[in-house]
Amino acid sequence: MTLPTDRSDSPAGRTGSRPPGAATSAPWWRRWPAWVPRAAALWAVLSAAVQTVWAASGTGVPLAAERSYPSVALLGTAVASLLAAVVSLASTGPLTRRGRIAVGVAFAVLIPAHGWTMPGLPPTFVTLASGSGVDSVTGLVQLLLTAGNTVLLTAVAVVHRRRLKGRCPRCGQVHTGASDGPLAHPAPVPAPRRTRVTAYVLLCGLLPWAGVKTVWLCGGDAIGVRGEAWQREVETESSGASRVLASVGIDVTVLAALLGIFLLLGLLHRWGQVFPRWAPPLAGRRVPRLLPLVPAWLTGAGLACYGTLLTLGAALMAFGALPTPEPEGVFTTGSGLAWMVAFGGFAFGGLGWALLVGARSYAERTRPRCVLAE
Repeated sequence: MTLPTDRSDSPAGRTGSRPPGAATSAPWWRRWPAWVPRAAALWAVLSAAVQTVWAASGTGVPLAAERSYPSVALLGTAVASLLAAVVSLASTGPLTRRGRIAVGVAFAVLIPAHGWTMPGLPPTFVTLASGSGVDSVTGLVQLLLTAGNTVLLTAVAVVHRRRLKGRCPRCGQVHTGASDGPLAHPAPVPAPRRTRVTAYVLLCGLLPWAGVKTVWLCGGDAIGVRGEAWQREVETESSGASRVLASVGIDVTVLAALLGIFLLLGLLHRWGQVFPRWAPPLAGRRVPRLLPLVPAWLTGAGLACYGTLLTLGAALMAFGALPTPEPEGVFTTGSGLAWMVAFGGFAFGGLGWALLVGARSYAERTRPRCVLAE
């Protein structure tokens, strides 16, 4: 069986359904299903080259805490990147039934293989935004390379799946004619009530974590941590904006969570689709669809994975399957540290899953359709 081809690349697709006198060449961003496989392959090859150079030269790439990637892991990442390049290009051509199965399995394996580093995006963003600098240049480059592989490979998988189902690779609908012309955007509407309630309930996970951090910064004691000790640690280890905020009782991570809440509210309400009156001079204009979706997907996926792991770890400690951690840093009791792990899991997981729920609803409500000439 031969896969449907991208109509935007065929002569009929370019001119068959356009009105007389219309331009035959659409802007490059409207033709993204045609070029995203090549972009993914190019990025994957670049990533493989960088990983190979690091492995051959013994360059230290931070993995976690004081540990670095072993050379074997870097070479494995390079191989996974090369496979991603091959799969991206293979998905654009005609495939047999076995070929389609192989490509589908490759997507299912390679996307998580590159995406497991996504939980590192939110803390890296907070660190950079607070002016604390970059802990490791190679670590930041590694994160950007794997995140780029994940995003581009996911886009290729979406295009591949739509073609398999005989749908337009760009808008996902079933139609004939060009798939690179103008788009019709639906009228702005808020998220369904059930979606909003679900997101707000998930946000409640932020309350214990934000409350404890605020108590510490205001000089109070909680869960085995003295406020004075916490303030001293913040003053010695933080820099830039994070230190300034701490001096007035605001934790930079709590402020970052507030920005996440603002993003979530935009995903759930109408003003996230049309700029409101309090946002001149853009008031009344349509919000570019990917402007809230990209940060919501990237941040939400990272926070959801990280928070779920922390919550699972806290639950295993509560049931005795994992030992209670020894007190370290400003924590004077192991139970207090265990409680903070649980609070972090509720906060990061709650905000992450809320963003994913809101992003899914936003994507469905704002999905445009190709405008076809009569």
